[in-house]
Amino acid sequence: MNYPVVSPNQLDLFLSQVRKIQPLTAEREFELAVKLTDTGDVEAAHELVVSHLPFVVKIAFQYRHYMLPVQDLVQEGTIGLMKAVKRFDPHKGFRLVSFAIWWIKAYIKNFILRSWNLVKLGTTQAQRKLFFRVGDIGEHNDEVSRSSKIEELATELKVKTDEVIEMEARVKARDWSLNETFGADNDLAPIELLEDDSANQETLLIDGETERELSEVTEKALKKLDSRERFIVTKRFMDDNPWTLQKLGDHFGTSRERMRQIEKRALKKLRSEFLTLAEPITA
Repeated sequence: MNYPVVSPNQLDLFLSQVRKIQPLTAEREFELAVKLTDTGDVEAAHELVVSHLPFVVKIAFQYRHYMLPVQDLVQEGTIGLMKAVKRFDPHKGFRLVSFAIWWIKAYIKNFILRSWNLVKLGTTQAQRKLFFRVGDIGEHNDEVSRSSKIEELATELKVKTDEVIEMEARVKARDWSLNETFGADNDLAPIELLEDDSANQETLLIDGETERELSEVTEKALKKLDSRERFIVTKRFMDDNPWTLQKLGDHFGTSRERMRQIEKRALKKLRSEFLTLAEPITA
């Protein structure tokens, strides 16, 4: 079973290929899922994914009103489907589609949140739910009907009506491209009016040289410590996952308080060395 490829210029062809895919019987799906679980068979996983592509497309089209390319939504949904296939347990008694729907929607929704605006629209769980439900407000002929729907949605999602109104406005607004031209002769773009606040070449050169010299100073200062002090300072302040004093104590077979004393002594030595070695840099 070949996997139809989604491409920007051949969406119709992709959809026509997907329509030809026949769903699996419950027995065949169980057989493939067991084979994948027991042996990691790639062909079984492939068939499970391809056979459920029509379902991915169906869900993707439910989110097309967010004005994002359908092929991108399908691709994200397919990634979610692949995750679901990998985690699916056929022995629990339900079909793959029931398990996969959460993964497919989750990946599509995450893609929409990442892509919809340059400034994130949803930062809390409530706002994310609101983002995907604000379309429920719909169009209304009178303000009373619209206000009633807003209040109903706010109550259901446990948010303020002002938050619903704000989210609706933000969803309806689109990002303004910095390259979009305007003006009488349509010859100006916002990007041309932005101030360049990046550092000039001279500043970058000075910063780079200073950073190099500070690295050398740090390396020289550490050499003034004995091996245990250097180990403690490195693990406490320079490691990606800093060690606690207790962990250091366990490592050296001594107490946490003893580690604190050695650390204090080592830092005192470093300060003294830094003051001496850094003079040429700050002079």
